[in-house]
Amino acid sequence: MTVLLSTILTLSVLGILAAVILYFVAQKFKVEEDPRIDEVEKMLPGANCGGCGFAGCRAMAEALVLRDDISALFCPVGGAECMKSTAAYLGKVAPEKEPTVATVRCGGVCGKRPRTNEYNATKSCVIASSFYVGETACAYGCLGYGDCVDACKFDAIKVNPETGIAEVDPDKCTACGACVKACPKGIIELRKKWPKNRAVYVSCVSKDKGAVTMKACKAGCIGCGKCAKVCAFGAITVENGVAYIDSQKCKLCRKCVNECPTGAIVLKGMDPLPKEPKAPAAKPTAEKPAAEKPVAEPKAENKSVNEQK
Repeated sequence: MTVLLSTILTLSVLGILAAVILYFVAQKFKVEEDPRIDEVEKMLPGANCGGCGFAGCRAMAEALVLRDDISALFCPVGGAECMKSTAAYLGKVAPEKEPTVATVRCGGVCGKRPRTNEYNATKSCVIASSFYVGETACAYGCLGYGDCVDACKFDAIKVNPETGIAEVDPDKCTACGACVKACPKGIIELRKKWPKNRAVYVSCVSKDKGAVTMKACKAGCIGCGKCAKVCAFGAITVENGVAYIDSQKCKLCRKCVNECPTGAIVLKGMDPLPKEPKAPAAKPTAEKPAAEKPVAEPKAENKSVNEQK
C-alpha cells in the first residue's frame, strides 16, 4: 500500500512539474498574433470555398492583414463590397475586379448529340473520363454525372435531366471556381458577368474537324470563322478548329449569333438581332439580238455586147 501511494504521489509531482515547465516555455516562445486577423475573418463570408486561392477564410484573413499590397487578393463570394470594407478597416487600397460567373460551354443537348452507347459504372465525371469519352460520339462535351454539382457549396449548378447538360444559376453563382476545378472536360469557364445576366459565348470546345464535329453533335462549332469576320471588336478568334469569344472584348452586338450556321453561339438575356432580308437576285438581262448585216446586192454581170453577125 505504501509503495502504491508513493508511486501515485511521485507521478503527480512529475506531472505538475512538467505542466509548469511547459507553461513557461510556451509563454517564452509564443508567437503574438495580430488581433486584426480575427476581426477580418469575421468580415469575410465564412464560406471556406477556396475561391480566393487559400485553404479557407482564416488563411485569407491572415494574408489580408500581413501583406502590405493586397491588390492580388480577392474574395469572389464577398465581392467588391466585402473587399472595400475589409480594406477600409485595414487602411489599405481595396482590390478591384469585375464580377464573373461560371459558364458551361456545351450545347450538346440530347436531341442534337445522340447517344452511341450506355454507361453503367460509377456516375462520376472524373472516373468516366479517365477511361471513357461518354455516352455520345463527342469526346469534349458534358458528361452530365454531376461532379460540378457536388463541388458547388452554393447550390448554383444543376444537371438538367431533360438535356443531360450542367446548367448554372447566375443569381446563385459566386464565381468561387470550384466547379471549374471539378470538371475533367474543362468546359466550365469563369466569364465576365454582364448586367441582367446577359451573355454571348460559344457553347462548344470540340477541336475536331468540322465534319467530325457535326457527325457527333449538330450544335457543335465547325470553325468556319464566319463569326470572327463579322465581329468589329476583335473579340472572336478561331483556333484548333473552334471559335472563342473573349468576354472582356465582346460588346454584345450579337452579330455573330445570326452568322453562326450551327447555332453554337449562345445568346442569353437578350433578343437576337432581326435577320436582314436577303436582297433579291438580279434578273439576268436578255441579250440584244445581233443586228442583221445588209445583204449585198449581186453585181450585174457584164454581158458581152459582141453581136454575131
